[in-house]
Amino acid sequence: MSRIETWLLRLTCIMCIAVLAGCGFHLRRSAALPAVMQQQVYLQISGGGEFTRSLAGALRAAKVDVLDTSTTGVATLSVPVAAFGSRLLTSGAVQRVGEYVVSFNVQFTLIDANGKTVIPMQTLSLSHEFALDQTQFSAISSETEAIQRSLVREMTDAVMRRLEAQAHLGTPATASSTALASPASSTAAPASASSAD
Repeated sequence: MSRIETWLLRLTCIMCIAVLAGCGFHLRRSAALPAVMQQQVYLQISGGGEFTRSLAGALRAAKVDVLDTSTTGVATLSVPVAAFGSRLLTSGAVQRVGEYVVSFNVQFTLIDANGKTVIPMQTLSLSHEFALDQTQFSAISSETEAIQRSLVREMTDAVMRRLEAQAHLGTPATASSTALASPASSTAAPASASSAD
């Protein structure tokens, strides 16, 4: 390779790095979590299921050792509510098309190893709407399950963002209730939502 080719290759690399930096590209770092749970945390979720696995996975990705039993000297991330809901919004008499909404409501609090509340009870809500023929029961069930999986992922991100925000805040948070706008899928439109952040 000639000196000119080497120089052009280096120049190209520098330009690529500059373009990526200008576009705001950054390597994703592990979430900065509250100090009381940076090493270990006891995750206590009512009902278990997919949300438990998803949130535990996100915490492990942030380098936290997630315990399934309470241990002396370890903070507790308690999730007493993690519940799905669904209901029919409207019904079309002629075309038998109904609009449905699937919601996911979560409440959580973080308590340190000494029983002191670090994050008071937080309430987060997500929902998706979709429309289907009311006679297609299997399609309604399938769509509901798909939306629930999507809501689990979105809620996991929302909880992690709330924990990260508390870590940056550095002081005890206040209790809050937030309805989060959920991005639409090809078959679901987001419900209107407001934020209490």
